[in-house]
Amino acid sequence: MTHPPVLIAGSLRIIRLELFTLLMLASASPARRRLLEQAGIAHRVRVSGVDESTIHHPDPRELVQRLAEAKAQAVHAGLAPQRDHDITAVLGCDSVLAFEAEVFGKPADADEAIARWRRMAGGSAVLHSGHALLRGPVGSAAVVVQRDCVSTQIHFASLSEHQIRAYVASGEPLQCAGGFALEGRGGLYIEALNGCYSNVIGLSLPWLRRHLLPEDAG
Repeated sequence: MTHPPVLIAGSLRIIRLELFTLLMLASASPARRRLLEQAGIAHRVRVSGVDESTIHHPDPRELVQRLAEAKAQAVHAGLAPQRDHDITAVLGCDSVLAFEAEVFGKPADADEAIARWRRMAGGSAVLHSGHALLRGPVGSAAVVVQRDCVSTQIHFASLSEHQIRAYVASGEPLQCAGGFALEGRGGLYIEALNGCYSNVIGLSLPWLRRHLLPEDAG
């Protein structure tokens, strides 16, 4: 078996970044792009254009997987052999927050964000992120689909009315599923997490590593 090239720094064994597949991220999320950049995963970005309002399911875990796959399939179908010949995988993601039997996506406006935070403050919720990874030659209908949902429990801090309104006034809650950004100002209002940290930001890096990194690279 041919082993991948590595760089040795003391006792640290570092995998070269080019071992990763060149990934197409089917998402407009800046947070997901930053996660891939920070992890050193080579990628490009293409927005799917999928109308999320047409996809429904009562189970939030299944809902995010269907949304993630729809985005990945739409982008994969638009790949062109000459332009995208070096793309060998497309990743679609979608996240929702499940709180008290309700599913929260992005708040429609500031009033909705304030109302949600009044309910969530001091409580717990579960952030579900759907992942769909499509592999197959560009232009081919023979695509291997790997999809899953990763879930993380979130415990919110107790907040005053002033803190809630000040956070919503920052505009950040209106850009995020669930109405908060763990990697932003919202991180101040999270007491604890049970599960994958990066999953709350938009995609689970451990899940992606297991499906994207060659098995013999470790």
